[in-house]
Amino acid sequence: MEKIDSKTAIRRPRLATLAAAAALVLAAGGAQAQQVVLKVHHFLSPASNAHQNLITPWCEKIAKESGDRLKCQIYPSMQLGGTPAQLFDQARDGVADIIWTVPTYQAGRFIKSEVFELPFMTLGGEASSPALWEYIQKNALDEFKGTKLIFAHVHDGAVIHLGSKQVKTLDDMKGLKLRAPTRIASKMITSLGAIPVQMPAPAVPESIAKGVVDGAMIPWEVATPLKLQEITKVHVETPAGEAKMSNTIFVMAMNQAKYDSLPADLKKVIDANSGLEASRFAGKVFDMPADGARKIARDRGNTFVTLSAAEYERWVKASAGVAEEWVKEASAKGANGQGLLDEARTLLKAR
Repeated sequence: MEKIDSKTAIRRPRLATLAAAAALVLAAGGAQAQQVVLKVHHFLSPASNAHQNLITPWCEKIAKESGDRLKCQIYPSMQLGGTPAQLFDQARDGVADIIWTVPTYQAGRFIKSEVFELPFMTLGGEASSPALWEYIQKNALDEFKGTKLIFAHVHDGAVIHLGSKQVKTLDDMKGLKLRAPTRIASKMITSLGAIPVQMPAPAVPESIAKGVVDGAMIPWEVATPLKLQEITKVHVETPAGEAKMSNTIFVMAMNQAKYDSLPADLKKVIDANSGLEASRFAGKVFDMPADGARKIARDRGNTFVTLSAAEYERWVKASAGVAEEWVKEASAKGANGQGLLDEARTLLKAR
């Protein structure tokens, strides 16, 4: 039997303790090395509804569910450079790992997806966003090649906010200059006899105040941060339960190569926070501010105009050519335009 002196007996436990401590340090270092930091880029301010109630909570959720192995570094207000129209390409090319944007800021590129922006198609965010997700998955994933689509949604529906001019009938629209967010919205405004002026949402308040435009087609969701209830006095809406005048599609998308590089368990976290239910949640986030925004306008004594049933039908009929033109454009690019339009309407009705 080996003879162990007292010094050796004391030294061996110490060595064991040091070895255990070193193992813990290495394990901690390994865990730290496995943390994946995702650069998330979008075009709105840190005070926006999207940043505070959609993008940040999504990031917090994937961090929690991954045991902090997934972490977002969020860059709002285009802090990584470029323009909102370039955000999708930034995700595709790896400039950012994840982006949230309006893909149709690139006019004509996402033509199959933009069917949801046609006049009088959608109800609201929560009601219509799952249909948008289903539609894209079946018909338009090729438009998002190079990225993994996380969710897709619409907002609560466009409202016409006017500085002071009254609009009660289609005839009152003639000659009005209105801000339009996308090319489809521009076509709709033109079909109603008004003049579209495309500009980013943050430019709207000053443009109305200076008379550059008479008003804007914009959802209630962004009215409050833009203080539109102070700058505009008249708000024109569609009847309750009827499709909204216009809408805009939004997506959160991840660089495909970045997603592919994740270990399987972290992919599962991303997958669990993607898809139809994530799209529904995003739409709900964009619905939530509407009631509060309307209350601010009512409390200020602003005028609300709800189109009568007969007038609503006039507006729908007047703008019908926008959908017809879209069908021709989509078909010219090799898609079944009428089939896509019919399917989008079917999915929306099913919701």
